[in-house]
Amino acid sequence: MDKSIEIIEYNDNYHSDFKRMNLEWLDKYNLTESHDLMVLDDPKGTIVDRGGFIWLAKSGDEIIGSIALMNEGHGIFELAKMCVREDWQGRGISKTLIETCLKKAKQMGVKKLTLFSNHQLRTALKLYEKYGFKNVEVKDSPFETADVKMELEF
Repeated sequence: MDKSIEIIEYNDNYHSDFKRMNLEWLDKYNLTESHDLMVLDDPKGTIVDRGGFIWLAKSGDEIIGSIALMNEGHGIFELAKMCVREDWQGRGISKTLIETCLKKAKQMGVKKLTLFSNHQLRTALKLYEKYGFKNVEVKDSPFETADVKMELEF
């Protein structure tokens, strides 16, 4: 990954960047749903205040990527809102974001990570598989468009 890129923790100063970036890719694939909007409208309340985490990839003053761990309870977290701006893709930023989440999950003794996705997001799905996520039956999804569910047990 480019040395000029740093991974920082989310704070409310970055809310508009976080929301805009995620809506860009969700809209591109026609995947934006009310559950996404609920999270993107209040990431602090829906993720951070519930024991989760959000990290942002930053280059200079620009926010160029994001990823979140959402606390689902009982030692289970959902990997969510991973995105890298289109003009920054292909530089290893997603790998660094995932590795940041996996490191935190291991430090906290998380039992399992889950994620929901869509078959259109082939590059992301391959990346998840590379890190050991396995496909499981799609159930309990808060998303109508999620036709892929993956899990990683520790």
